Amino acid sequence: MSCNNKQAFIVRLVQCAVLTTAVCQFQPLAAGPAKNLQPATDDVVLEVLPSITRSRTARSMSDTRQAVAASSVAKPVDANAATAQARQDIAVARRTGDTRYWGRAQAALQPWWNRPDAPVDIAVLQATVQQGRHEFEASRNILTAALARAPKHAQGWLNLAALERLSARYPESLNACDAVARAGQALYAQACQLETQSLQGQYNSAAQGLQMLIAQTPDAGQQSWLYSLLAESQERAGQMPAAANAYQRSLKLDADLYTAIAYSDLLLRSNKPQQALSALATLPDTDAVVLRRATALKRLGDTNWSTARAQLKDYSAELVRRGDDPALHGRELALAALWLDEDAPAALVLARRNLQLQREPVDWWVALQSAQMARDAAALAEIRTALLATGLQDTRLATQATKARP
Repeated sequence: MSCNNKQAFIVRLVQCAVLTTAVCQFQPLAAGPAKNLQPATDDVVLEVLPSITRSRTARSMSDTRQAVAASSVAKPVDANAATAQARQDIAVARRTGDTRYWGRAQAALQPWWNRPDAPVDIAVLQATVQQGRHEFEASRNILTAALARAPKHAQGWLNLAALERLSARYPESLNACDAVARAGQALYAQACQLETQSLQGQYNSAAQGLQMLIAQTPDAGQQSWLYSLLAESQERAGQMPAAANAYQRSLKLDADLYTAIAYSDLLLRSNKPQQALSALATLPDTDAVVLRRATALKRLGDTNWSTARAQLKDYSAELVRRGDDPALHGRELALAALWLDEDAPAALVLARRNLQLQREPVDWWVALQSAQMARDAAALAEIRTALLATGLQDTRLATQATKARP
């Protein structure tokens, strides 16, 4: 899973928050219609936000459009101030999974949103927000236009490389990594290249390269990120104990939402639901987190899993009420249908639709598993053919594709 591989640390050097492919967890707001609050005087406090949102208990606007409209007066109009505010909101959204902050970031950038003459830094931030909402094609278009104007913008190339990996376009991702190197960011360019090469099956050289980078950097945040990339590469190579160790090292250095979820997935695949539940214990209630908690509880025979499943259904219903496209969250919907509902045909429909949006290893895994469990030979053959065409190499998928015969 890469809803975000762990690149938030890049802000420390490149000075721009990064959204990577995955993490991007959906966290809908509380159900119910939005209320038009009319304070009696200007000093009435309508809402007090925590510095870091940790749960769904805080209340805010009901959707992004309302957040943008309501925030237009309060948000800065100066480009530098708007950029700083947007980066702060993006950082909170990534760390907590609270999608309200994507709306707040857009509100900060609204005067320049979709403008072809927007400053390049702001255009890259817009693309970051769009990535956070799984609007991947729109994000790619914005990045491509911005990079045509500023071909040495390292952050833009890093974002584009992540988008290309998410789409299983590995040669294009490597080209973007090369552009990061030309922009003078050697460490990030090397990590970008090694991650992409690992996805193409160069596990040993990727692991060696990542370990060298870890040894070369004294920064704990960078080491944590590099350990998470190493863990994912080792998982793809089938080296599960080594991958678990790398995840643990990453989380010890700098715990974050994405890596904790990825580690919990490894534990679930390794039939360690109790450990997975522990890894998820302190995380915010995003749909990805609740899904995995429910799965762990179900495998432990704990009837409380059904309460978590009902919570996920409420989240999905709320997506529809808000006018959002549920297909943008197809990965979690497909996994819930497969793991919790044990409805393989429904999971297959969702998983195949999700592959049109994103093609990371977990997306292929749920599609293959669903086709196998649904005993749909035609779908299984089509998914295998599409997977082979991408050049993605992952021992977990190879095993699944081999044994997945209806």
